[in-house]
Amino acid sequence: MLDPAEVRNKLKGYDHDDIKIGVIASHSALDVCDGAVDEGFPTLAICQEGREKTYDNYFRTIRDQDGERLRGVVDETWVLDRFGDIIDEENQQRLVDENVLFVPNRSFTAYASLDRIEDEFEIPMVGSRNLLRTEERDEEKDYYWLLEKAGLPFPKKYEDPEDIDRLVMVKLPHKEKRLERGFFTAASYEEYEEKSQQLLETDVITEADLEDARIEEYIIGPVFNFDFFYSPITENGTKVELLGVDWRFETSLDGHVRLPAPQQMTLNEEQKVPEYTVCGHNSATLRESQIEKVFEMAETYVEATKEHYDPGIIGPFCLQTCVDKDLNFYIYDVAPRVGGGTNVHMNVGHPYGNTFWGERMSTGRRLIREVKRALERDELEKLVT
Repeated sequence: MLDPAEVRNKLKGYDHDDIKIGVIASHSALDVCDGAVDEGFPTLAICQEGREKTYDNYFRTIRDQDGERLRGVVDETWVLDRFGDIIDEENQQRLVDENVLFVPNRSFTAYASLDRIEDEFEIPMVGSRNLLRTEERDEEKDYYWLLEKAGLPFPKKYEDPEDIDRLVMVKLPHKEKRLERGFFTAASYEEYEEKSQQLLETDVITEADLEDARIEEYIIGPVFNFDFFYSPITENGTKVELLGVDWRFETSLDGHVRLPAPQQMTLNEEQKVPEYTVCGHNSATLRESQIEKVFEMAETYVEATKEHYDPGIIGPFCLQTCVDKDLNFYIYDVAPRVGGGTNVHMNVGHPYGNTFWGERMSTGRRLIREVKRALERDELEKLVT
């Protein structure tokens, strides 16, 4: 892991009157850029060749002669051969020259090497660099390890598929689309064997990934992804804020559940097992009687990160949960950075963030509002790692 002093030295050389917000152009980049321009900061989207038009064309910022935004949210784009090239020395120097504060998202950690992010990427990063690795399920100290240390609820894990005695979710990567899911469900060892063989034969998963898969109880109930924010510089009132709630659309699962049972029974072998590739999100709210439970989970998570991953979580994080019939929450995934569904908040904010702040407050805007507050207080070092 980089010496924090190296990052602080880079930050000391920045012109704090000319800060720019940079982000990998994927995942939740539009939310971050939308929040940045709302708060008066120019934006930089770092694109990969062949995937730049969304940012370089369709959402490019148009400003008037006085610099006021007329439309769009992306002021500048860089087009690299690969997203991971942003860690190359010459590109880091460009970021420093332009006073870029970098906001990590899942695409950054997925397309760039975590080892290089931790050891070589010296750019001031708004958020928790040392927590990014906890998303990797093959790490010894992943988010499940942290949840267990914190005493937070998560679905029961099965070490041996022969022990399956109820509906489970088998979590492993897709063979061809490595960043996507090769997940499947099973309610018995026999069903596990049948479905896994079918997915192996259709090149959806691999034997090696199947051996390393995590098998956990399938919680029957709705999904709530809670988009939180932790402020290390807030002095009065809560430091943990619930900004919004989202849930996801998944292919081909959502197509399956829209089919009547007789039609599902007619699907061929290739069609009958759904895949779980996330392709979009929608917004949700929660019964007010359950909100306190959710805050308590978030506060417990924050304290656990402080204990085990000093200085702990900074800024946005997402607890992805399922709720059972007795209104018990189970955390099945944790994002220690901007969540994947926060684009549902951009421009309109979200009922919780809006209510708390008395104005439109998306995750992207809340993140950059924190940057602005820190600059005003000369406390920017507390937000970057």
